[in-house]
Amino acid sequence: MTAPGDPAPRVVRVAPDVPAIHRRFDYTVPGSMSSAIRVGSRVRIDLHGRRVAAWVVEDNVVPPAGVDPKPISLSSGEGPPAPVVALAEWASWRWAGPLSSFLGTGSPPRVVRKGSAARSGPGVPGPGSPAPNTVPSPGGASVGIVTEALEGAAPLSVVRLAPALDASLIALELVHRIGPAGVLLLAPSHTRATLLADRLRRAGAPVALLPDDWEAAATGERVVVGTRSAAWAPLSRVKSVAVLDAHDEAYREERSPTWSAVDVVIERARRDRVPVVLVTPCPPVVLLEQGRLVTTDRAVERRGWPVVEVVDRTGDDPRTGLFSERLVQLLRSVVDTPSGRVVCILNRKGRARLLACAQCGALARCTRCGGPVAQKEPGGELRCRLCGLARPAVCAECDSTRLKVLRIGVSRATEELSALAGVEATELTADSEEPIDAGSRLVVGTEAALHRVARADAVVFLDFDQHLLAPRFGAGEEALALLARAARLIGGRRSGGRILAQTRIPDHETLRAAVHADPALLAEPERKLRAELSLPPFGVLGLLRGPGSDDYADALRVADGLTVSALEPDRWLVRAADHPTLCDALAVTPRPPGRLRVEVDPTDV
Repeated sequence: MTAPGDPAPRVVRVAPDVPAIHRRFDYTVPGSMSSAIRVGSRVRIDLHGRRVAAWVVEDNVVPPAGVDPKPISLSSGEGPPAPVVALAEWASWRWAGPLSSFLGTGSPPRVVRKGSAARSGPGVPGPGSPAPNTVPSPGGASVGIVTEALEGAAPLSVVRLAPALDASLIALELVHRIGPAGVLLLAPSHTRATLLADRLRRAGAPVALLPDDWEAAATGERVVVGTRSAAWAPLSRVKSVAVLDAHDEAYREERSPTWSAVDVVIERARRDRVPVVLVTPCPPVVLLEQGRLVTTDRAVERRGWPVVEVVDRTGDDPRTGLFSERLVQLLRSVVDTPSGRVVCILNRKGRARLLACAQCGALARCTRCGGPVAQKEPGGELRCRLCGLARPAVCAECDSTRLKVLRIGVSRATEELSALAGVEATELTADSEEPIDAGSRLVVGTEAALHRVARADAVVFLDFDQHLLAPRFGAGEEALALLARAARLIGGRRSGGRILAQTRIPDHETLRAAVHADPALLAEPERKLRAELSLPPFGVLGLLRGPGSDDYADALRVADGLTVSALEPDRWLVRAADHPTLCDALAVTPRPPGRLRVEVDPTDV
């Protein structure tokens, strides 16, 4: 209690680090902690008989009448700066998740006391390095690309850069133009982030690599480099942002809330009124609609893609298996050369069973949108997984009523390919723990192999239709991203390597885009289709899962501007015209008891 005549205690509002608690609580700041407490600080509080962690989210607040706040129990060190706390508040609304989840991502991995961030860290240039703010320009095409990206009227630029071209040169030129302080650079993997940080250091730039260099990043005097979580870097203000491989799924958090690092940095740059440069070999339609496209010369872009060869298996009997004559020919020609390596991709954890006509071999597809179809029971109707169109189980090519389910598996493919090539094959999936032998001539695995193998002379997609007809509206873009990833293993057109894609849809826009090294051949029809179906970015989607989804879906039906439809038991799709309509409804609708997962901007529908 405050004695009469004593100054009123300083009161702060805190958000507990308890995802189930969405309320904020008021606490007083003891005099001994006054200098250490600010917005974003990490503290410990007594709450309902137990001591829990929390973050200060407001300072100098006036508690409600009749409330006598308790004092904070302990100061736990530094947390995200005030602008990042405000960004977390926005993200909590944008992805319908608890504020504590975002504040936790933006906090240091260990306790950091006030003032310790001023210490010199590993990002300081060594003796003989150029002085900060004098990072040399890498020269070449990157100069013109960055000039166009920064000097355009649009604050967001999407740079389409072929897979074999060096995207880190764009980052180096950006640091050269703006200076290292306050520049935020994101890479899709820790390996690429580390390589980028090392390259910047060799150029003389002071670098903070997150999460380990959180204290150095908080000074605002270094280039900040990191992966998805670096979108929440402890910078009070960013001066520019660049995201390498902005299309990569690694920038999206799979756990709830399913936030996107690309969207976070776009919002962050908008608040600070600074430019954003998104670098990608295959820009998704969602990004193209937000920013201005910047490209290299067409001749340069073509050289940055390897030869992509399409093997048309439309006329082949589905019972003939996975291995075409062309595949066997390529396989043997590569493994017979010194140090030749072939990587064969077969996604055994395919997201859909593919149906093919037993008579002519054509794949069963939707006659309206070309998407994958499902058949719940033999002889039943075919229903599109994208637009919902139902039709009889009849082949659209030859009118046959006999459909066959294509079944595939990595382990069996590894054995058979090893026998065909006459060399020992290495099986590689996401569950594989052993490192790849540098001398492995033949690698067979899921798409995880594209991230584990450093180089290849040929990449073969044994059944590319698995990716083209995956039951997601973004399947075509994701398939092109896989081709781009494979291209990076091989190099440009002059490398002599190639990508081989076996398919029964040889004229698909994704394959034409890769063959001609022109992602616009996919982006243009994809944009038109999404506009017709009101799919992102021309509409907004939300996905509800879990036992509590039925009651929550019923509660959302009364909200203005929402359309709620059932997909399957305990799974509902919510549509809206824009994010404010959807996110406002999710924010004000009470959640029912029971397990419930809410995804804004889902990717698997």
